[in-house]
Amino acid sequence: MVAMDLLVCLLAVSLLWGITNPLLKRASVGIENIHMANPILQTVHEVKFLATRLSYVCPFLLNQLGSVLFVYSLGSADLSLAVPLSNSLTFLVTTVAGRCLGEATTSGATWVGAGLVCAGVAMCVADKTHH
Repeated sequence: MVAMDLLVCLLAVSLLWGITNPLLKRASVGIENIHMANPILQTVHEVKFLATRLSYVCPFLLNQLGSVLFVYSLGSADLSLAVPLSNSLTFLVTTVAGRCLGEATTSGATWVGAGLVCAGVAMCVADKTHH
């Protein structure tokens, strides 16, 4: 895989994971109200709860598509770049997507951290492209 194609794949992974994270969180609200005495029944009812919600299933499938793309990318990626790049950018995309969906938990420290993540990723990419 060409370096630019690999970068595009890893950015797509971060977007797929980051955008779906707050959607999955929102769609799973209510699962905490399921209470069964038997742990197996608890698991069955929780899976049924999630699997019967299209608002959960669609983001879940997109999230898994990101995972497939990530594994595919690892075949030709430098792990010391691919893993930090995809995971840190996922954090950033999750923060922005959550904010766009109305989550008001984003503090100033979170935005400072997001800026530091961007700076760190840029330095990692710059280091790997100059070798």
